Amino acid sequence: MLSFVGQFLTLNEIAVIFMFGGFIVMLFRGVPVAMALVGISLIFVLIAEFLLDPFRGTFRDIIDFNRTGIEYQKLHALSGRLFGSIVKNPVLVALPMFIFMGLMLDQSGVALRMMQSMQKLFRGLRGGLSLTVLLIGIILAASTGVIGASVTLLGVMALPQMMNQNYSKPIATGTIASAGTLGILIPPSIMLVIMSDQLAISLGDLFMGALFPGLLLGALYIVFIVIYGFINPKAMPAPEKSEHVGWPVVKEVLLAVVPPMLLILLVLGSIFAGFATPTEASGLGALGATLLALANRKLDLKVLATVSRSTLNTSGYIVGIFLAANFFAFILRRYGGDEIIEHMVLNAFDGHPYWTVAFILFIVFLLGFLLDWIEITIIIMPLMLPVILSLNLPIEGYDTVNQPSVVWFAILVAVTLQTSFLTPPVGFALFYLKGVCPPGVSLSHIYKGVIPFVMLQLLGLFIVFEFPALVTWLPAYAYGTQ
Repeated sequence: MLSFVGQFLTLNEIAVIFMFGGFIVMLFRGVPVAMALVGISLIFVLIAEFLLDPFRGTFRDIIDFNRTGIEYQKLHALSGRLFGSIVKNPVLVALPMFIFMGLMLDQSGVALRMMQSMQKLFRGLRGGLSLTVLLIGIILAASTGVIGASVTLLGVMALPQMMNQNYSKPIATGTIASAGTLGILIPPSIMLVIMSDQLAISLGDLFMGALFPGLLLGALYIVFIVIYGFINPKAMPAPEKSEHVGWPVVKEVLLAVVPPMLLILLVLGSIFAGFATPTEASGLGALGATLLALANRKLDLKVLATVSRSTLNTSGYIVGIFLAANFFAFILRRYGGDEIIEHMVLNAFDGHPYWTVAFILFIVFLLGFLLDWIEITIIIMPLMLPVILSLNLPIEGYDTVNQPSVVWFAILVAVTLQTSFLTPPVGFALFYLKGVCPPGVSLSHIYKGVIPFVMLQLLGLFIVFEFPALVTWLPAYAYGTQ
């Protein structure tokens, strides 16, 4: 069997396939992601060093040991890369700061106050609760970027009221799950922070490039809810008694929404205007969220300890996977995995640029059913970067070599990864929501509810694919090249 396979694949190609396959098997066996990445890498180190070494004289003609052999000196150098240049990367300092900012806004009651006030504003409209969820989801996306916090808050606050108002269970749960996932795309997004490091491109460019696609998705959701409310009014009935919305309600909304919006404007505006780096702006955002919590009279030692502990846990989880994935990528490259994957992807459509990009996005979409966005971002993005650069995509933008095409590709992947939160079996937003659902709302209701929103995400992906200016115009305008 192996000799038959060897007629079509080299030993290095077989090793790459088995590394990816072994990683997937470990995940389905319940092995933690970081452990699976490091474990499968060490297994192949042992195979290359100890099992193949005694037979070098026999296999010298069929295996390139200069590329496949994992020298201990290079493994030692890897530790310096992992705990030196990567951990000390100033861009990654923004990661815990943005997480702290989002969690502080959640724990301090600022986000809760926004939700309660806007519910009063739209309660008399047909589908008003759904519109409230979507608008709050957009604001939370631009102020927190923490999916678990957004989905949980929206579920706790809105879902019981939707059930009391006889909303369709699928449309109610689908709206909440999809609105809560906007934070992974709309800046400041922690996914874009990691993409910036992996692709070696400016984080400010990614933040500017993601702004319009993120708002586009939010607009598509709102249009869908409005149209669906007219087509199927029983799914989102208006309340039987609607109270008059006067100035006190509007004032309450303004007092609840304006301060977080000013914080968002301060953080993103300072980046876009060039007054602060993303790392500096993240610290500013964390400080601003703390001051808002203090002004809201919700800041005490318990809240501060809870937010700090959650920030440490979330950051540690991400950095742990980050280090493990870099180790996995190092071993994969020693087998020539990056060259093999680049050759396979480019040959799939004979190097046709747009079909090749579409093929990569299709692979990312399928991987979203099995893997979390962190693994996809850290493992797949660096492997696909040489492919994108070699395609010479004619994407117009600001005057940096290959920069527009890479930023456009990164945002396309980010939009695609939106679907990974809503697609089983690894759709985390689905399980966050199920954990706070009232009795009578099952996982099947949630699955049915997210289907139209996944379709809308794919529609948004198609629009961004067809109109790259949605990504490149703002960076070009900011740099004065358009």
